Amino acid sequence: MPSTVAVLMDPIENIAPKKDTSLALMLEAQRRGLDLRYFQLGDLAIRDGQAVGRLRPVKVANDAQRWFELGPPQWIALGELAAILIRKDPPFDGEYLYATQILELAEQQGVQVVNSPQGLRDANEKLAALWFPQCLPPLLVSSDKAMLREFIDQQEHAVAKVLDGMGGSNVFMARAEDPNIGVILDTLTNYGRRYAMVQRYLPEISTGDKRILMIDGEAVPHCLARIPQGREFRGNLAQGGRGEVREIDDHDRWICAQVGPELRKRGLRFVGLDVIGKYLTEVNVTSPTCVREIDAATGGNIAGMLFDRLGVSA
Repeated sequence: MPSTVAVLMDPIENIAPKKDTSLALMLEAQRRGLDLRYFQLGDLAIRDGQAVGRLRPVKVANDAQRWFELGPPQWIALGELAAILIRKDPPFDGEYLYATQILELAEQQGVQVVNSPQGLRDANEKLAALWFPQCLPPLLVSSDKAMLREFIDQQEHAVAKVLDGMGGSNVFMARAEDPNIGVILDTLTNYGRRYAMVQRYLPEISTGDKRILMIDGEAVPHCLARIPQGREFRGNLAQGGRGEVREIDDHDRWICAQVGPELRKRGLRFVGLDVIGKYLTEVNVTSPTCVREIDAATGGNIAGMLFDRLGVSA
């Protein structure tokens, strides 16, 4: 099945089609005449040493009311496909881990998997930024409440977050004088049983948390700056942030040059970097977003850029 592309994602009926990047990728695959299939985490299996998936043919449309139509499921040997796009949102739990192991077997059996299952296991979206210390703000990762509090005291103003969140969930502003710091740290660390990250607060967030997309280690020329609104300090679109498309600047390009070769080496072919001011804050590898917003403002085709790199044809 050399022209078949399968997309592993969350339930397609629950997406917001106007802004969903997975749908943008599927629309591009369909435009290219590729045989498009859809499946979820529970549709993976190993049978007699072979990675298989219960895949459903899918037709997609750029229609906010009726954006997909599914055909009957069929078990297929995944190694026979041309490509699998992993678009499953976090959290990266035990089932996600097992899925990457099945998909790594599929990769060994001949299919191109994006992003690399091994790369997904290695690249926690908060901790992967630590591969590039020259790009980071001051930060600390710990489950020790006293250590985390000391860091916040030193910085005076910080942002604290869990390691497996997405879309701005479980992110707190932490000021040294705030009497709620103890409660925040208890919540984030589950009373010392879970790691959390605290970063120095970057006031440049007021001008936007930039999402820079990387394809095969190279930056897409435009990014989406997500700007906090009202009394909210988080810029995430899921938290009400306003998106503004911009060209990446020279310092953004410097960060991308630091990060790109390592992403390529690890098989992380489609990645979203989060940049605030002069600092890299996260490396998003599971299901990077913002393709539709950037394309709409620039007339570009980011999904097309990715498929060109994959070299898959009908």
